[in-house]
Amino acid sequence: MHGRTAPDRLHARAPTTLRIGFTALIAVAETAHLAWEHLHGGIVSHHLLNDPTLPALWNGWGIVVLPVLAWVASSRAFQRTGTAWRLHRPFALRLLSALLAGLALSVAFAYGREDIAGMVLVGLLLSALAVRVYRVEYLLGFVLGMAFTFGALLPTLIGGCIALLSAAVWLGAWPLLRRALRKAPA
Repeated sequence: MHGRTAPDRLHARAPTTLRIGFTALIAVAETAHLAWEHLHGGIVSHHLLNDPTLPALWNGWGIVVLPVLAWVASSRAFQRTGTAWRLHRPFALRLLSALLAGLALSVAFAYGREDIAGMVLVGLLLSALAVRVYRVEYLLGFVLGMAFTFGALLPTLIGGCIALLSAAVWLGAWPLLRRALRKAPA
């Protein structure tokens, strides 16, 4: 038994169980969304940049994209407190903030307020410089916030670009700038 008691082994498996539950919840929500679309005229496709001459992305891809994002994000979602597991508060706050940003962008676009949608998008790009939005929980929240309006694939591409910008700044530019400032003569 390797010196571990039965309750210790049970708690060692808890994250996998929680990850499966979290992923299943996201998959069920996306399945319901796609079923609703199917029953109301068919599963929608969205053109890149809202331009009919560009390729269309089918919302049906959400059944793959969202559970994969949820599974990857859930590796950071839970933390052990004593003998129990709970949702990690910073994870939840990051997910919620990105969810709200995605919802704001979706609502602005849905109501024909491209000016507000543009401001939200610029705000997200600027926040990538100040906050480590390359974390997967930000991407998941952003995609969840936009999935009902745009499906999951288009927001994943947009959010992925924002995450890449944030990673380039936080993992590349800021460390290089700090190093350069330390070496600069006083």
